[in-house]
Amino acid sequence: MKNPGVCVLRTDGINCDEETFHAFENAGAECAMVHVNQLRNGEEKLSSYQILALPGGFSYGDDVHSGKILAVELTSFLKDQLNAFIDSGKLVIGICNGFQVLVRTGLLPDRRLGEIKTTLMVNDSSHFECRWVNLAVESTRCVFTRGLEGKIMSVQVAHGEGKFYTDPGNLREIEDQGQVVFRYAGTAGSPTMLYPANPNGSLNAIAGICDSTGRIMGMMPHPERCVSKTQHPNWRRLTGDVSTCCQDIFKNAVEYARQM
Repeated sequence: MKNPGVCVLRTDGINCDEETFHAFENAGAECAMVHVNQLRNGEEKLSSYQILALPGGFSYGDDVHSGKILAVELTSFLKDQLNAFIDSGKLVIGICNGFQVLVRTGLLPDRRLGEIKTTLMVNDSSHFECRWVNLAVESTRCVFTRGLEGKIMSVQVAHGEGKFYTDPGNLREIEDQGQVVFRYAGTAGSPTMLYPANPNGSLNAIAGICDSTGRIMGMMPHPERCVSKTQHPNWRRLTGDVSTCCQDIFKNAVEYARQM
């Protein structure tokens, strides 16, 4: 069976593309670094791939707002390709800056391009937060977290604008439809709004969400940075392989794509 193809989208300022490429390759996918201009000029087509990955970084220097320019570029020039890709049942993951892009395109939470219902704001600390945090994995229909429900993950964050925010009505709808995939957790494993366990002040401790189908997921922490045991700073002291949950996010996507 042919390995699923992953389009790792690149543009100016993206800097986690190689880690994302490696994480999917390590999970058994065939990956390609694709610059957004290659999609715009027709040199590459999204339809050639089964998974679209939007890596972390600072696309276009996060000018205007984090992820905003790339989001406008996608909705202005690649709307038809994106809609066709999603309508065919394929997968999309956005990590950190990629998550910011997904909410600013409208792909999250409702797959409505151009309709922005949520945002990721400046951290309550007003600082760039770069450290390891705990995530509680919720029980959802999300493809990327199958089998991980109820687990606590140790994952790195590296962002200045990671506070998940929306109005009360949208927040209630996201919660009621079971679209919250990850929450920031304290040492006891329970979701928390308290700093520093919650690094940015996200509403309801939300660290990642998916769309209603579970095929589009965005998260602020960086699972691609811990797909092997020794990538965690405390790997000698912790029990078991702390990278397993992060690895499984990418493996779940690849296994799902194999069956398409």
